[in-house]
Amino acid sequence: MNITTQKIDVVLSKIVVKMNKKIVPSLESLYSDVRNIIEAARANAYRAVNITMVKAYWNIGRAIVEEEQKGGNRAEYGTFLVENISATLSEEYGKGFDKTNLWNMIRFYRQFPILDALRQELSWTHYRILLRVEKAPAREFYLQECVDGNWSTRQLERQINSLYFERILMSSKEGRKLVKKEPEDKKENIQPGQLIKDPYVLEFLNLKPATNFYEKEIEQALIDKLKEFLLELGKGFSFVSRQYRISSDTKHFYVDLVFYNYILRCFLLIDLKTGELTHQDIGQMDFYVRFFEDQVRQESDNPTIGLILCAEKDRTIVKYSLLNESKQIFASKYKLYMPTVKELEQEITRERLQIEQEKGLQD
Repeated sequence: MNITTQKIDVVLSKIVVKMNKKIVPSLESLYSDVRNIIEAARANAYRAVNITMVKAYWNIGRAIVEEEQKGGNRAEYGTFLVENISATLSEEYGKGFDKTNLWNMIRFYRQFPILDALRQELSWTHYRILLRVEKAPAREFYLQECVDGNWSTRQLERQINSLYFERILMSSKEGRKLVKKEPEDKKENIQPGQLIKDPYVLEFLNLKPATNFYEKEIEQALIDKLKEFLLELGKGFSFVSRQYRISSDTKHFYVDLVFYNYILRCFLLIDLKTGELTHQDIGQMDFYVRFFEDQVRQESDNPTIGLILCAEKDRTIVKYSLLNESKQIFASKYKLYMPTVKELEQEITRERLQIEQEKGLQD
């Protein structure tokens, strides 16, 4: 029997509507249990329909490619097939089978050649977005991060557009380890530098880049957009506190933002700087991290991470400060707008060349 998502939704919605009428207080617990069963069934039904359609599109792509191969893989024959099949299918099934979608199905089959390896957590829209990623390592990285982080299609698109893969890859020496496939038992050995990006893209704050801001204004904007900021930070982060007070014998100090990462099992302290990075900023963060290590961190926690988010950073200051050797304190730039792909690529290339030049001088 062919069951569509609309039919499933209608049937389950009617049940929920009926159950909402005149619930006896003593039966609230039972109602809650039954409702959870219905919601779980609805989610499972959607997933089942989704993966069925994804597999159908994969098989359509395979069928066209196999027919194309009979014509010697000639480009004009492939175009002929797509145009004719599209016209017939569109007339019978609608615009979901136009030429663009059929070409996507062909690329889908070619880029994901193993049917059983398709992930049921991802929709056809997820896969269509992944098809835009040309490099296979980056595509595989985004796919896994999407599954692990339960990204929506909008979140996936944003991460690809902001070159999340490249930023992780170039942010530290350890970044390359994260984008390589690791056995399940080694995932807990992820190092702090593997989750730190440079730059961080904060366009979701809707702050004008040319405006002079106080740190507190950016901090408040990040709190207001906490969900988006957690996505930009990476996986495993949960919010702990803002303006966390640290007291000495005579003074009080305040850490702008505190997070905890359940993958690394450690605290992340963030200090916001609207200007250029200074050695005083680094010393202050070092003090914060040392305080957390002595007063806050539990025995089961890993060492605390400090991250200074600044508008600009001088590589000389980075080179001749504890940032150069520290595995726990980092400084990254932030951008209040979404740079173009070209701008991000240029910045990443510039960072890589500087690192390679410094390495060459040291050798």
